[in-house]
Amino acid sequence: QVQLVESGGGLVQPGGSLRLSCAASGLTFSTYAVGWFRQAPGKERECLATIDWTGSSTIYADSVKGRFTISRDNAKTTVYLQMNSLKPEDTAVYLCAVRPFHVSRRAAEYNYWGQGTQVTVSS
Repeated sequence: QVQLVESGGGLVQPGGSLRLSCAASGLTFSTYAVGWFRQAPGKERECLATIDWTGSSTIYADSVKGRFTISRDNAKTTVYLQMNSLKPEDTAVYLCAVRPFHVSRRAAEYNYWGQGTQVTVSS
C-alpha cells in the first residue's frame, strides 16, 4: 500500500532554515511527480513546489520562490523541501503528495497524500 511520511517539521525562528523530508513506499517512486503543499487553518491548501518524475522540471509558488528548494532522491524514494529565510506566515502543516509523471499545482490532481508535518515560525 502507498505510504507517504513527512518529517523534519518543528519550531524555528524567523530567518531560520528547515529541511522537510517525504519518504515514500508502496509505489514505483521514480514514475511519480511530487508536490509539497501547506495548509493553514481557515485557508486554502497551497501548492508550494512540485518536481516531475525525472527531477528536471520544477515549479514554485511566488510566495516561496527563491527561499524554498524541492529535490528528490529516487534511490532513497524520498523528496525534500529545503526552506530558508522562514517567515511567520510560513507557519502551517506541510504535506507531500504524488501524481503520475508530470507536475501539477492542483491538489485535486494528486493521488496520494501524507499526513503532514507542522512547521511553526516564531521568535
